[in-house]
Amino acid sequence: MTVAWYWHLKYHQLPLWSVVLISWGVAFFEYCLAVPANRIGYTVWTAAQLKTMQEVITLVVFSLFAVLYLGEHFTWNHAAGFALLATGAYFIFAQPL
Repeated sequence: MTVAWYWHLKYHQLPLWSVVLISWGVAFFEYCLAVPANRIGYTVWTAAQLKTMQEVITLVVFSLFAVLYLGEHFTWNHAAGFALLATGAYFIFAQPL
């Protein structure tokens, strides 16, 4: 969804309606991959674990996208915040006591 939601930030000259239609097309393709992946994944992991994986993957992809495509800087506070989120992800996958 990173591409569907953020690719257009570099193209302010495009009309909003065209950006929405293009983004919907990209999102549709991504959903066609994500829905079967979740259905298959649910046979192995819980819904909470699937959602956690999705969020961690999204943060990694978004970080790369923001730096490489949008030209933004990755700073220490981003790294610290992501480390805290990764810590939360650890607890989602930890075995209950």
